[in-house]
Amino acid sequence: MTTAFKIVDAAEWDAARAAGAYAGSAVDLQDGYIHLSTADQLEETARRHYAGREGLRLLEVDLDRLGAVKWEPSRGGALFPHQHGELPVAAVVGDRSLSVSADGVMIVGATDA
Repeated sequence: MTTAFKIVDAAEWDAARAAGAYAGSAVDLQDGYIHLSTADQLEETARRHYAGREGLRLLEVDLDRLGAVKWEPSRGGALFPHQHGELPVAAVVGDRSLSVSADGVMIVGATDA
């Protein structure tokens, strides 16, 4: 199993679970794909984009369950996994509470899924 991670607002994830799929955050919708991060990219993603935020979920996504993932260059040419299309709830194999401190340190809670 190849995995990637997605940080989402907890309320958005609750709605996605009820609907069966996550359409993406405002940034995802604007860019036309769902931004995912590898394990090595996750801390920098949290620091850059979620510092000072609470009420988040850290999703572990089984990329083998997705059909539209593209590895595309982003920061400094690093390849990031991008899901073109919705993220099916069934592809999420881990779900943890998350907050990110003001200085960008991730505080991960217990596994819920």
